Amino acid sequence: MRSHRPERVGNVIRQIIGEAIASRLSDPRIDPLTSVTRVEVTADLEYAKVFVSVMGSRQVGQRTLAGLKSARGYVRQMVAQKLTLRQCPNISFHLDESLKKAAETLRLIEKVMGENEVQARNHIPDQDESASEATGRDDA
Repeated sequence: MRSHRPERVGNVIRQIIGEAIASRLSDPRIDPLTSVTRVEVTADLEYAKVFVSVMGSRQVGQRTLAGLKSARGYVRQMVAQKLTLRQCPNISFHLDESLKKAAETLRLIEKVMGENEVQARNHIPDQDESASEATGRDDA
């Protein structure tokens, strides 16, 4: 039977690190629009992969990731103070590109929908279509 404990620990870690990024970490490399999207904790609670999303260029994301990696010890200490575990998980930070990919996909869908709408407005019916509409019959 699969334990839900790693998932619960991951949710607590996500909250703690999210608060730390918003208010406690003062590293200028860390973008203020950084959010913790998810945390994956191993079944033995030894390791935690923290995925962050940064709104901005890839360069801003890499700079933020470098700032978070340098603050890893401080962040782990904060997590250890708030978690009631025998040993605090080792934390690693990773960029999560899923939000950017989803936004790009949505933008492409909206672009195609807009193009289809323009084509529908500019569509001139064929003679066969206009004749069947005039008589009210559909030969197809």
